[in-house]
Amino acid sequence: MLKYFLKKLIISLLSLFVVMSATFFLMKAIPGDPFLSDQNMPKEVLKSLHSHYGLDRPIFYQYLKYIKGFLTFDLGPSFVYEGRSVNQIIKDGLPTTMLLGFEALFISIFFGILFGTIGAIKKDKWQSSFITVLAILGISLPNFLIASLLQYLLAMKLKIFPIARFDSFMHSVLPAIALAALPTAYIARLMKSSMIEILSKDYIKTAKAKGLSSFKVISKHAFRNAILPVVSYLGPLSAHVLTGSFVIEKIFSIPGIGMWLVSSISARDYPVIIGLGVFYSFILIFIMFFIDIIYKLIDPRIELDSAITKA
Repeated sequence: MLKYFLKKLIISLLSLFVVMSATFFLMKAIPGDPFLSDQNMPKEVLKSLHSHYGLDRPIFYQYLKYIKGFLTFDLGPSFVYEGRSVNQIIKDGLPTTMLLGFEALFISIFFGILFGTIGAIKKDKWQSSFITVLAILGISLPNFLIASLLQYLLAMKLKIFPIARFDSFMHSVLPAIALAALPTAYIARLMKSSMIEILSKDYIKTAKAKGLSSFKVISKHAFRNAILPVVSYLGPLSAHVLTGSFVIEKIFSIPGIGMWLVSSISARDYPVIIGLGVFYSFILIFIMFFIDIIYKLIDPRIELDSAITKA
């Protein structure tokens, strides 16, 4: 187990380093200047700004300064938002993004497993068909369309929820549902297929023959094995919640990291784009790392070599 843990940790750190380097050099390769939005800016002022932010230094010097800043948790100042650093932007936006993300994860996991289990138990009945239709819709419709429909129906027409902003729990319900629609549908399909397969196994039939109730058979014998594909999906699920929040935060005017990132891209604010991009990558890579460890703990029968190959 320790050997597996160390290998996964090394792979995660190397992946993060590659992402950091690629993000930096790709952003430097993009043409444009964040200070040229004002076409009337004198050349002397532009040169002074480049000197102040170190943009006139060699690219390798900027790269080393960027790596040093990341290692010391100093992601640098914003070019566009005067008086704000990338660290401050993360500090201000992270709680909102994390709250929205945790709500979406809870909805996805809870309702995905619930609907999938019901669909498997009620196989060949209307409940299973209904859940299948909902899953297809959830996978087919993009989250920005679902968000717009939720705003129109539940906020504008029925006035049950606020249409935008993020001032209370009620403000978070619609964006969390929109963000959770796709992963909920996918988890429901995964859980349904896995549970149907497990329920057809001989040991499940033996447990039923011994007189155990359906609840005990599912909860004690089938659920542990059926949920393994869902656990393996938690990494991509986290990625979807992180990247999907960009659009959702913009639609609902939520002051999270995603909204800052979208605004910074349009403003060519390179330190914010690079800093937030790497920060997202850091979260995602280590979520994947912990998911691999959890998967190993749930099913200790997994061999180390095969587990590494799957990853």
